[in-house]
Amino acid sequence: MGAPHDGPWLDDAAGRLIRPYTVSNGRTRPTARLDLLSQLMATGTAPGGYPSPEHSLALGMCDAPTSVAEIAAQLKLPVVVTKVLLSDLVDCGALTTRAPDFYHNPTDRSLLEAVLDGLRRQL
Repeated sequence: MGAPHDGPWLDDAAGRLIRPYTVSNGRTRPTARLDLLSQLMATGTAPGGYPSPEHSLALGMCDAPTSVAEIAAQLKLPVVVTKVLLSDLVDCGALTTRAPDFYHNPTDRSLLEAVLDGLRRQL
């Protein structure tokens, strides 16, 4: 076990001793529709009550649009747990979400054909 000042939740060899689903209170379904590329951004509204440390860390990462995948990687949590935390913040108005730009602006056909032509030349 780590030094006493590290607290009971850290271990130098094992890392975090809290199971990921404890962070989401056992919930496995987010209330907001999020995928790995969904972009989240802080609204400036503080979450009500007492947010968990993970909620606060996630909110702090969203000063600029940030993807669910990036937040999950930074928090070192499974994506589904991260989605639950983020949907809590969306529900209380602390975060907004939007689909990535390419969902609304699909790549044009000429670019896809040029890529296909390039791949065919390589084969």
